[in-house]
Amino acid sequence: MNFSEFNNAYFVGFFMALMIGPVFFMLIQTSILKGAKAAIIFDLGVILGDVSFILMAYYGSKTWLEKVKDNPNLFLFGGIVLIIYGIVSYFDKKNKKENSTDTPILLDKKNYLKLFFKGFFLNFINVGVLAFWLGVVVVVAPTLQMQESAIFWYFTKVIVAYFITDLIKIVLAKQLKSKMTPLIVYRFKKIMAILLIIFGVILILKGFAPDTIIKNLLS
Repeated sequence: MNFSEFNNAYFVGFFMALMIGPVFFMLIQTSILKGAKAAIIFDLGVILGDVSFILMAYYGSKTWLEKVKDNPNLFLFGGIVLIIYGIVSYFDKKNKKENSTDTPILLDKKNYLKLFFKGFFLNFINVGVLAFWLGVVVVVAPTLQMQESAIFWYFTKVIVAYFITDLIKIVLAKQLKSKMTPLIVYRFKKIMAILLIIFGVILILKGFAPDTIIKNLLS
């Protein structure tokens, strides 16, 4: 792989890590409220979701994947899950104003496993991510003469760049922990829950009106 291909792979990973979506905000929230280690575990689950999509895009039938990524029922399912999760989070009794960020949050192995699968699930239900990776595979694979080793190393660099960028986000977000008063934490969690609901609605709209409605809403 030449230097230009490396730069391209790094850019793709960097771009994915900065995409604004439910995973982006949940990673920031996890880092601020539960610490860097918890955020890294969450991010590893997210990355497993991306790796799964890349493998599906590469080994799956292109015709089948094209049908799947445009199936409105999948967008509906993913959107409903995000909305339900957001509503549950919003009304969660644990989100109380008296919660203090000064109290250390001790997580056991079950909590870390839960965070890992939470990251994987939140990423995996987003059909748009599958569509993105399918596009990258379709564009990149022919330029690498469909050589499995070259494709493997290309996407390995993409994932490494993705993870490094997320680590930077985690470290930067953790610096905000000292500024998070109980009231700010309470409001922050509420805002994150509302954002999840909004992303769920957008996902549903994207499935049933991919361009028309969303463009009208943004215009």
